[in-house]
Amino acid sequence: MLTRHQLQHPGLHAGSSAEVITVYTTGPACMRCTLTKRMLAQKGVRFIEVDIRDNQAAREYVVDDLGYTEAPVVVVSDEDHWSGFRPDKLDGLASRLGIL
Repeated sequence: MLTRHQLQHPGLHAGSSAEVITVYTTGPACMRCTLTKRMLAQKGVRFIEVDIRDNQAAREYVVDDLGYTEAPVVVVSDEDHWSGFRPDKLDGLASRLGIL
């Protein structure tokens, strides 16, 4: 059975080694969202941005399934996700992906 994260990204299948990094944001006024996206881009980490103001299913996933109430929410996998601007997590992600 596919998870909600996988359902939002049809190219991602259970057991797939391809990581789809998704940054759930609350738009351009969110400074932590902007800083997270900027740091990912500077490190060369590819990601998809989903604005939860415009996407009810994404908002329900972030709040109901993951339990977060603050943006941004970065989802690497069903087991690897966090909220807020976390340079330590972003550095670790880039390192795991072999990007420095």
